[in-house]
Amino acid sequence: MQFQWYPGHMTKAKRMMQENIKLIDLVIELVDARIPLASRNPDIDQLAQNKARMIILNKADLAEEKWNAAWESYFREKGFEVVQMNSRNAGKMKSVHAVIQEACKEKIERDRKRGILNRPVRAMVVGIPNVGKSTFINSLAGKACAKTGNKPGVTKGKQWIRLNKQVELLDTPGILWPKFEDQSVGLRLAFIGSIKDEIVNREELAAELIRFLNTSYPGVLEEKYQIQPSEDVYRLLEEIALSRNCLLKGSELDTGKASLLLLDDFRGGKLGRLTLEYPAEV
Repeated sequence: MQFQWYPGHMTKAKRMMQENIKLIDLVIELVDARIPLASRNPDIDQLAQNKARMIILNKADLAEEKWNAAWESYFREKGFEVVQMNSRNAGKMKSVHAVIQEACKEKIERDRKRGILNRPVRAMVVGIPNVGKSTFINSLAGKACAKTGNKPGVTKGKQWIRLNKQVELLDTPGILWPKFEDQSVGLRLAFIGSIKDEIVNREELAAELIRFLNTSYPGVLEEKYQIQPSEDVYRLLEEIALSRNCLLKGSELDTGKASLLLLDDFRGGKLGRLTLEYPAEV
């Protein structure tokens, strides 16, 4: 499969971010903890040059703990402040506020020496589509400030949000990059729903996910769907359809519906805590 999705609003969003970066002290980048590298837009590093940096390993509750810890160490070695979290969990937000202050302590100290007191830290929140930016902002603010949804492309424009006297956030739309040099990156992004399902072959995508699970997490599918193991990924897809009563007229198996069910179960963590890429691959 070939993966590419770069609608026009992403070009506009990238231009907006470039225009606003001069106002920014800190760039908070959300990545999906299951695919921390594939879910990083390579354009962000260039955009955020000379800015304080923070990585949110979001949806950490869906990834394996040992790999979350490994990825946190990886990014810390690169000079990032790092927080593992599920942005739906408001209980983690106090630590996020503390890390924001830590990431910007040099800026705060410079302001103090210049006699500039109480100027808020301005942070830009960035990330690919469907990685949880708006949910993160709403949890951090303690109220609904940003539109949320379980499909990519919900946020279309910029929005300034004042959290308190110390922090202002700039919410930005999720953007990908014009071309995936490595199609395995596109595949992983499609797995987590950052590429619109409507533009990919869902049965092929589900088959690729089954192939990965068979190799890296053997037994997960058999336990979840009460099916027999097989090396034939399309046979397993049919078994899932049969197990979940996904049928067309005439009792024909509806593998399209089974594909959607499998993808939804994976994205929602119903297959367990799964990590799709590892620091050693870098």
